[in-house]
Parts: sequence; structure tokens; C-alpha cells
Amino acid sequence: MYDELTKNDLEQMQKELDWRRIQLRPQLLEEVKTARAFGDLSENFEYKAAKQDKNKNESRIRYLENMIRTARVIDERSEEGVVGMFDKVTVWFEEDEEEDTFQIVTTVKEDALKNRISNRSPAGKAMLGHRVGDRVMVTVNEHYSYPLIIRAIEKCRDDGSIEISSY
Repeated sequence: MYDELTKNDLEQMQKELDWRRIQLRPQLLEEVKTARAFGDLSENFEYKAAKQDKNKNESRIRYLENMIRTARVIDERSEEGVVGMFDKVTVWFEEDEEEDTFQIVTTVKEDALKNRISNRSPAGKAMLGHRVGDRVMVTVNEHYSYPLIIRAIEKCRDDGSIEISSY
């Protein structure tokens, strides 16, 4: 399995990976060493916390390495008037009679609280390649789907300002 990521996603991930390996890892190892010197490890909260931070960093390093190694690079460009990667799309929910705006991003930049949805999510997949005025059907699963009407498309690019998700 692979994730579809942009060149910018990979650059951001590599930058974080380098920082974690070169700067953060030695710092965290030193903190573990210092905390270990405080004495009895069974009751040493500082040691446990330092060890936990070190392990979180190592886990994140493995995650980033795997994502970079298995990624498939995609092109974020799309033609004018068509929903593409990083575009902000205003849609009308027919069933709820509500309007909302979403930005379509890669899986490592999705954040539902900021209305950033993945290009692999049901709504993201449904909107990609469509135009203003198109009615698209979002298929959540074999038992549930709902219609959206695309009302506006604001062309955007990945300028690196959207951070890579923690996990």
C-alpha cells in the first residue's frame, strides 16, 4: 500500500525526519541518560517520561521513513475550472440544505477540524475532476451515499504552509 503524496509533502517529511534524527534524537538520548542518573528507576518519573519521549520520536522516525519509502508522487496541477488537489471547494449539501467549504489535500495533511479532507476520502474522491454546478454522489459505503452540488472552486497550490499531520 502506498500514499499519494506531492513532491512538497515528501520534502516536508524529509526535513522533519532529518531534524528528528540529527537534532532531537541526541537531545532525547541525553535526557534519558541524565534522568537515569537520578537513581532508582522503578520510582523515577523523569526517567520514564524521558524514555517515553525518546520512544515517541523513534516511532515518528519509523513512520516518516516508511511514508517516504512507499509514497507515490502525484502531480497537484489540474485544469482551470476543475476540482484538483489543494483546491478549496464550496459545496451544497442537498439533504441538509447547508453550504460548506473544504480543501482537498493529501492524506498526510488532512484535518477535519480545519475542513481539510483527503483526496482518498469519500467526499474528496467524489469531487476531484468535477466542475461548478456538477452534482456528485459521495459513496460512504455500500449502504450509504449522499449528493453534493459543487458551487465554487478556488484554485490553490501546496505552498508548504499546511503542516504534515502528527499521525
